[in-house]
Amino acid sequence: MLTLTFVTMFVLLLLGFPMMVPLLVASLMLLFLVIGLDNVGLLMGQMISGVQSWALAAVPLFIFAADLMTRGHTANRLLDLVQSFVGHLRGGLPITTAASCTLFGAVSGSTQATVVAMGGPMRPKLLEKGYSDSFSLALIINASDIALLIPPSIGMIIYGVVAGASIGDLFIAGILPGLLILLLFSFYAWVASRRMGIKPEPRVGWGLRLKALRKALLPLGFPLVVVGGIYAGYFSPTEAAAIAVLYALLLEVVILRAVKLRELWDVALSTGLITSVVFILVAAGNAFTYSISFAGIPQAIIGPVIEVIGDSPTLVLAMIAVAFFIGCMFVDPIVVILILTPLFKPAVDAAGLDPVHVGVIVTLQAAIGSATPPFGCDIFTAMAVFRRPYLDVIRGTPPFIFILLLATVLLILFPQISLWLPSLAA
Repeated sequence: MLTLTFVTMFVLLLLGFPMMVPLLVASLMLLFLVIGLDNVGLLMGQMISGVQSWALAAVPLFIFAADLMTRGHTANRLLDLVQSFVGHLRGGLPITTAASCTLFGAVSGSTQATVVAMGGPMRPKLLEKGYSDSFSLALIINASDIALLIPPSIGMIIYGVVAGASIGDLFIAGILPGLLILLLFSFYAWVASRRMGIKPEPRVGWGLRLKALRKALLPLGFPLVVVGGIYAGYFSPTEAAAIAVLYALLLEVVILRAVKLRELWDVALSTGLITSVVFILVAAGNAFTYSISFAGIPQAIIGPVIEVIGDSPTLVLAMIAVAFFIGCMFVDPIVVILILTPLFKPAVDAAGLDPVHVGVIVTLQAAIGSATPPFGCDIFTAMAVFRRPYLDVIRGTPPFIFILLLATVLLILFPQISLWLPSLAA
């Protein structure tokens, strides 16, 4: 039964069907084989219950806010601020790129939006300074993946709903890992710049720095309001998403006037299209999870593994990291989170792991998968935005993937990197 299920899904994917079709076909097939066609109506109920969680209301709101910020002046103001403070360092331009992607990730929560918003202005600057195109593209798509860890993160919302973990704690837990990856990327940028013999930019005076800071104060208020409000307990993540939309509207439409009222329809339409895809995947994923659980597949897959590795937290986390890393290389990270999170729940419970810590590990693998061949979504975004062939985009990615895997090892060995801030908020 297990082999038939995954062969069917693989064949459907090869035939070009969107991911929700293999998920639903496999679910129907499992229920038919186990209980017959009389009770397949259960599948519709599971699909509906999959998207009933109030926490999922945050998804379209954060997407809408991110789209507004991407179309407005937020990206350029954040970029100018970072460049004024670190542009004079050895490797200043790539460090500026990584730091700007991190800041914009805290505004948008979207890796693809960050590739577009930060890659557009930074790639020409990197090329003009003498950095290779392969290095520049790899830096942009991998640094953009920090957006999945820095709140707000749609990946964390999906994981929190599936795993029953606190989304507020997940948001806070992602901050230090995101900053750790930024630090590792910055160190690599410094080393690479020395190896390439690229000299730093002239130092910017404090007058220009203060001017850039004043312009960036309002965009910087976005993560402060969202994360600070959740951290202080003033509002839930879903309420924070609504406040994020209000903040984005006031900033980009009223104050900066970068987005016209007539453009809001296009923004809303784009948000609706993306949200519908996400929600269909969530519904189909919940139906698939119910079907495989009913058929006893999680026990068949994970049971023997648990017997081999026991209840060692380190080994269980390593197993989870490997499984999610491989899965996200081939399939959309949201789908992988929907499918694998319930599969590993028995192992997580047996090892006594904190679901928030597990969520950070899972989200980091989703981030790595977004920029890892063969099917990382940010690779194809970069191909479309920069009009570069596939091999040119992926050529420089191995060092960055190694850094992200190193960060995974550090998070597994030192859980407090993830759990320290949530423990302060408790």
